[in-house]
Amino acid sequence: MGPKAEVGAVDTVWRVGLDEAGYGPNLGPLVLASTACRVAADAPRCLWSHLPAAVRKKEHPDDGRLLIDDSKKVYHGKDGFARLETGVLSVLPAARGLALSDYLTACALGTSADDLADEPWFDATQALPSVVPGDTLTAVRAALADASAAVAWGPVRTVVIPAARFNCLLDEWQVKSGVLATGVIALLRATLDLPGPGAIEIAIDKLGGRHFYTPLIHEAFPDGWARVIREGPDLCEYVVYGLAREIRLRFEPKADGAHLNVALASMAAKYLREVCMAQFNRYWTGRVPGLKPTAGYPVDATRFFAAIRDTLIADGTADRLVWRAK
Repeated sequence: MGPKAEVGAVDTVWRVGLDEAGYGPNLGPLVLASTACRVAADAPRCLWSHLPAAVRKKEHPDDGRLLIDDSKKVYHGKDGFARLETGVLSVLPAARGLALSDYLTACALGTSADDLADEPWFDATQALPSVVPGDTLTAVRAALADASAAVAWGPVRTVVIPAARFNCLLDEWQVKSGVLATGVIALLRATLDLPGPGAIEIAIDKLGGRHFYTPLIHEAFPDGWARVIREGPDLCEYVVYGLAREIRLRFEPKADGAHLNVALASMAAKYLREVCMAQFNRYWTGRVPGLKPTAGYPVDATRFFAAIRDTLIADGTADRLVWRAK
């Protein structure tokens, strides 16, 4: 298993992963998330191989280990949401007895909580976990702690951008990728709050077809300067100097398959989006008889929005407060 990653030790690094859920839909929020863990500086890049007794990928045997993988692989079949919930809540400080408001207090950055509170469908009092028994999460957390002594789990951070906020940011940026960049920048800045003197290694799935990230990095870390290690279709790599600690960043395709923290961030973003979409659908199906729920993606989103439009007009609610323009 390797040496235990002692908090405060200089020979440790923070591994951070960022990902998003809900970039493509027209309905419901865009959610971005980051996860972090502290490991020995010489720990392998593949943390699945570093924690073989504790975690597994989807292609590994389903033998009781915690499933951490790309959310598209986890959120599959009738038990998909339960697998998401187990994975995400197992790495939070409290495994049971949370309200959604508590989760957001622990995780949400910027105006996320206030933006959600402005949504008519949002219920901050919803109890978490939603479907997984609290005793199950307690047992999973204990097993994870026993099997992953070489890892100190850090915070989950999230940025939630509902439709109204999404459209305001779109007005400001004029391009959809700018909305995504807003969340990425907020999550990158939050890494500076990670305790200890060690370096921070950040992995992010490539943002669309972009191959150059220096402007985004300088926006996130205005007191530092970024040195380009490499830039290309397969990998963009940077080091940020001039801060209290060194920061290394990797932008690469399918990062959620290569970096455990990116996979876990993918799950955290998807989990919170699905909690929100369940509330969104519950609200609207309760107001429009016979309305079938939606995942919010194009084509079906058009069907759903057409069905609720008369209600929006009766409420005096502008389309842009519900329908994401892009």
